[in-house]
Amino acid sequence: MVNFWATSCTTCVAEMPELVATYNKYKDRGYVTLAVAMSYDPPSYVVNFVQSRQLPFQVAIDNTGAVAREWGDVKLTPTTFLVNKQGEVVKRFVGTPDFAQLDKLIEKLLAET
Repeated sequence: MVNFWATSCTTCVAEMPELVATYNKYKDRGYVTLAVAMSYDPPSYVVNFVQSRQLPFQVAIDNTGAVAREWGDVKLTPTTFLVNKQGEVVKRFVGTPDFAQLDKLIEKLLAET
């Protein structure tokens, strides 16, 4: 999963515990989460957020905006991409995902060989 977010995005902050729970639920089966902080997010805010919330997954700071551009010019946060084992985007969520639907999709993708 690749999640574009910002510390100034209240929806992003609200969904973060669910992203952590999803990561913790599936990490032992090869599931990976990468949270990409938007270019306008001050790096010190991102670092503070990651440390204070003890985020268990990788967090990248997209300080130039290049990562957001490469993923389809992401502007809205949160925007989340679910990627399969072949590196193909399977689903794009703009806004908070339906986590029940997301779990079903993750289960299906993890079962694929």
